[in-house]
Amino acid sequence: MLLYGRNPVLEALKDGRVGEVLVARGVEESFVAELKAALGESGVRLRFAPRIELDQLAGTTAHQGVMAEVEDLAWASVDDILDRAEARGEELLIVLLDGITDPRNFGAIIRSAEVLGAHGVVVEERRSAPLSPVVAKTAAGATSYLPVAQTKNLPRLIDALKEDRVWVYGAAGESAQDVTKTDFSGRVALVVGAEGEGLRRLVREKCDVLVGIPTRGQVDSLNASVAAGILIHEVMRGRGKA
Repeated sequence: MLLYGRNPVLEALKDGRVGEVLVARGVEESFVAELKAALGESGVRLRFAPRIELDQLAGTTAHQGVMAEVEDLAWASVDDILDRAEARGEELLIVLLDGITDPRNFGAIIRSAEVLGAHGVVVEERRSAPLSPVVAKTAAGATSYLPVAQTKNLPRLIDALKEDRVWVYGAAGESAQDVTKTDFSGRVALVVGAEGEGLRRLVREKCDVLVGIPTRGQVDSLNASVAAGILIHEVMRGRGKA
C-alpha cells in the first residue's frame, strides 16, 4: 500500500512497516532532516522525485510531499481490543461504527478514539470504508497504535458485549438523554451511526441507552466524526480522565 502524509509516514517508520520513502523535491530541509532521523539505520530507501510523480501516485495533491510503500494496514480482532483494556487495568471503552463509509470520517474517528483514550474501534465488514491510505492519512498516524477491528454482524456483536457486562450507548440526535448528564461508569460501548441515516433500527434497539449531544444552533446535526469525538470525551470526562 502507498501511504501518504507526514504523520502517517513517520508513525509507519516507527512501526517498522516501510519498504521505501518517496519525497517530493523542494520539501523543506527541516522535514527531510526529521525524516532521515526517523529512518536512522533501518536501511529503508529514501528517494527524491518530482512532486507531480507523488501527485499521480497518490491521486491527490494532499500528500504533503511524502509517500511510503508500506505493508497493508491489518485488521485487529475484537478480542485484541478487550485485551488492551484489561492489560491497562482500565474499564473498557470500545467504539462501534454503524455504516461509516466515508474514509475521512472513519479516519477522524480513529484519530479521536486514540487521542482521547478509547481502546479500539469496530466496524461491520459490509458497511464500512476500508482501511485505506485516505483513512490512515486522516487518522494522522493513529492506525499504528489503535486496534481497528471488523465484525460480520454488528447487532450480534452488541449482544455478545452485553453478555460480557458491557453497557451499550447509541448516539441519537433526537434522544432526550443528555450525554453530558449520563453516567458512563463501568464497561462502555459507544455506537455511532452514519450521517443522515443514523443508527439502523435493529442496532438502535440493541442499545441499552440512546444519548444525544445538546446543540444550540440552527443546523440540526453534527458531523459523525465530531459527534464521536464529543461522546468519547464525555465518557473519559465522567471517569476523571479528561
